[in-house]
Amino acid sequence: MKTKSVLEKWKLGFILKSFFALVLYLAAGLFFYNLLINWYHKWVWYGTEPIYLLIHWADENRYLVIFMYLLIGLAMILFFGLRKVFSFLHEVADASGQFYQDGSRLIRLSAPLREIEEQMNQAKLDLVEQQRIAREAEQRKNDLVAYLAHDLKTPITSVIGYLTLLKEEPEISPEMREKYTGIALDKAERLENLINEFFDITRFNISKLELTLCRINLTRMLEQTASEFLPVLDEKQMKWQLDLEPGVELLCDPDKLNRVFDNLVQNAVNYSYPDSELFLSLRKTGEQAEMVLKNHGPTIPPEKLGRIFEQFFRLDSSRSTKTGGAGLGLAVSKEIVELHGGHIEAASADESITFTVTLPLEGQKIV
Repeated sequence: MKTKSVLEKWKLGFILKSFFALVLYLAAGLFFYNLLINWYHKWVWYGTEPIYLLIHWADENRYLVIFMYLLIGLAMILFFGLRKVFSFLHEVADASGQFYQDGSRLIRLSAPLREIEEQMNQAKLDLVEQQRIAREAEQRKNDLVAYLAHDLKTPITSVIGYLTLLKEEPEISPEMREKYTGIALDKAERLENLINEFFDITRFNISKLELTLCRINLTRMLEQTASEFLPVLDEKQMKWQLDLEPGVELLCDPDKLNRVFDNLVQNAVNYSYPDSELFLSLRKTGEQAEMVLKNHGPTIPPEKLGRIFEQFFRLDSSRSTKTGGAGLGLAVSKEIVELHGGHIEAASADESITFTVTLPLEGQKIV
């Protein structure tokens, strides 16, 4: 739209400049005509002088002379005007070739093209930024695949090792058999989680999420989610603190929204101190439902908090078996919430982390 407005200004400027140039050209012609007439009448002519004959012929053919004068003026104005326009076009064409050159070099155009210069420089900076983001995302994805490949090898080796011990030692005590079986089961479950993460990466990159809407009782969904995580909380001596407004109904995709809550709670458990509380609240505010999940854990630095919803970004760079997810949970959660026309944000201060999810209650609010 801005480029169109610039072209409109150019067109208007060209018309105005051409009009004023024509007026000046006509005024100059009239001025020199008067000078010539005054000079002509000051002299006595014999009728044979070449200048007299030329002026006499011009006087007898004044309409032809005026037409030729106007035609020459219009041709000159058109020639110089179009030459200027084509010089601008040539300048813009040359500048467009700089888009994929050194990103630190800005495009420079002449003063009349200042707005075009600003737009082209902004487009170039946007392109450079998008390329940087794409490179970083690709690098994070490559690193993640390498990490997961390494992590896949570890549980497989453990499962094979302990199953081999069970097979080769038939006289093993029941206590050791139970111990080895439990370890093999834990490693197999870890392996299953990693494979599921690979499927998440594939789905997230090759497909677009779609919603299947129906009306649900959001309060009951959150109560059920909280109860399902009780065994996980017991392992860390954690407790729930629930403050859920009863009877909050919502038009949504329940499976995908349940995944959002699962991701948020799992993330909160992973990054909470042992023997602490998880606070979960639900409130209806006008035409929206607001869910707040707060846990007590290490404060997230601002530079990491700003990237917490990026694909493949993980707070725990050590990739422990407890917190070493694929880095997709929060990114997928954000996409699902926004598909519902909602909003999700994170805040962290004073050794606490708070996630706030806002969702429209009615389907027509969904974008």
